[in-house]
This record gives sequence, structure tokens and C-alpha cells, in this order.
Amino acid sequence: MSARALEAALHAHAEAVDAWLEAVLPEPRGHSAPLNAAMRYAALGGGKRVRAFLVKAVADLFDVADEPSLATGAALELLHAYSLIHDDLPAMDDAQTRRGKPACHLAYDQATAILAGDALQALAFEILAGPLLEVDDRTSRALTLGLARAAGPAGMCGGQMVDLLADGLDLDLAGIRELQAKKTGALIRFACEAGCLLGRAGDADREALLDYGDKLGLAFQISDDLLDVRGDAAAVGKDVGNDAGKATFVGLLGIAGAEAELKSLHSKASTLLDRFAERATLLRTLFGFVIDRSY
Repeated sequence: MSARALEAALHAHAEAVDAWLEAVLPEPRGHSAPLNAAMRYAALGGGKRVRAFLVKAVADLFDVADEPSLATGAALELLHAYSLIHDDLPAMDDAQTRRGKPACHLAYDQATAILAGDALQALAFEILAGPLLEVDDRTSRALTLGLARAAGPAGMCGGQMVDLLADGLDLDLAGIRELQAKKTGALIRFACEAGCLLGRAGDADREALLDYGDKLGLAFQISDDLLDVRGDAAAVGKDVGNDAGKATFVGLLGIAGAEAELKSLHSKASTLLDRFAERATLLRTLFGFVIDRSY
């Protein structure tokens, strides 16, 4: 698959996810109108939806129907949107822009933004645990538990806490790997796990795909670190230069070292996908897109 074909597939799937979210997000009516409007502002109309796309790409290996993978991916995107709202707050990164527009706390206010993030997180779990997902109860429970673990203290939130403390921790490369595996990688790994759960993957296939997800998550973060150093804010769609002095791969390894790490991860991930032969073409191309992206 060519990079252009992948971009077209990403765009088409992002439109499908946005349409699904448009239908499930509450309309801004009544006394809760500002909250509902902020939820829609943060969750709709932006982002590449890579995590949702990854759910579908893995699920497609096992011939899963479109609707369950779309709903699961949409729930994951809601959880991700909540994390971005909170990450941009003055108490965290104090970011001014997100996805090419003012951060949610600037478009509304900090209190509304916090509530919008909380509500998006709750809605994500409501989707996984409710009838919209159209899967059996066992799969629903497994997906709900998996996302909770990926988002909680052993995953994204735990990684964010370490990131806030990183200046005083003097992290080495192993420490940065662990930090980013939680902060960024946990949700990407869950996207692969979700596809496996929907497809009832066997143990060997599941292990390979989770390992692929781990490597993709690290590659995604290293690529993000590089964009923060040399990216253009208008193209990236968010503030750049915010990572100066933080514990990052680029800060520790330099640009050349970070690029070499990306190549190593790409090679290892490709080997993991050999078991799926040509059926994994989409996942191979996606890894290349992540490490070569300019936005």
C-alpha cells in the first residue's frame, strides 16, 4: 500500500468515526449546553484518528464486522480527547492550541474544560459497556477493563504523573521508555488489544500484535518529540517547543539518535508482522506513516 493510499484510508475512516461521534455526543441544549458544546468542540473535527484506525486495522485481520470496530475506536478517541483537554490545561502543559484551534480551556473556560474531559471519559466507558457496541458481554467486559487499565495509574495517567515529575528524576533511556510506554503507548497498545479481543485472536497472534503496538507507541512518541523540535506549529496543529528541558528521546539521544531508534523500532515491528504475510500490509504502512509524518 502506498503512503497516499494510506492517507486516503485514514481520512475516510476519520470521517466515519466523526459521523459516529456526531450521533452519540449530546447536543448543546438546556442548562448543560456549555458542557455539551465543549465536549463536541474537543472531540469532533480534528485529529487523524490513528488509534481508532488501528483498532479497525487489527480487527480486520480477523474479519471483524465494521460496526464493532468503529464503535470501539470511537470510544477510544473519546478517551483520547479527554486526555488532550486535561493535558492542555495551565496546570499541565498550558497549551494554547490543539488540532489547529484554541485549546478547549481557552475556547470555553478551565472549569468547563475539566468537566468536558470528565464527561468524555465517562461516555467512552458507557459505549464499551453498553448496547451500542453490539458484542457479547464477555467481550464488552474485556474491552472496558482493558481501556480502564490503559488509561489509569498503570497507564496513561501514571505516565503523565511521571512526566510532570521528570525534571527531578533524571531519567535514563530505560526510564524514558517506561514513561512514554505509559503516557502515549498505553492507548496505542490498547487499540491493538481491542482489535484482538473483537477478533478473538489466538495467543500467538495477540502477543505479536501487542508487541507491535508497544513499538508503534514508542515510535509515535519519538516522532512527536521530533516534531516538537523541528515541526511547524501551523502544520502540526498544536504548540511546538513545549518539550524543551523535558525527559524525551530527543533530549537524551539527540535528533540523529532518535531517528536511529525509529528505524530500529520499524524493523522490529515489521518482523513481528511477518506471521500475517500480506494481510498486515496496512499495519506495515501505518508504522511508516507514523515515523515519517510531518503533522
